[in-house]
Amino acid sequence: MALKIRLQRHGSVHNPMYRVVVAESTARRNGRFVENLGSYNPKASGKTAEVDIKMDRVSYWMSVGAKPSETVNALIKKEKAKA
Repeated sequence: MALKIRLQRHGSVHNPMYRVVVAESTARRNGRFVENLGSYNPKASGKTAEVDIKMDRVSYWMSVGAKPSETVNALIKKEKAKA
């Protein structure tokens, strides 16, 4: 069972919102997931994107062997730089 930390798309047409989830690599994009780790809104009111990720849970899942996608890895780096 290979785990990935990736984005799950929600929202409407031209107004995407994403959940950061831990899911099996064989699961569909918006399908079954193990745990919800936060949210990402690229079109938040204002100029910057709104990112809300539980960093303690991300570090736990990465220690267990979950690999983040490229986009999620960039979001994690931005969150670490903020703190």
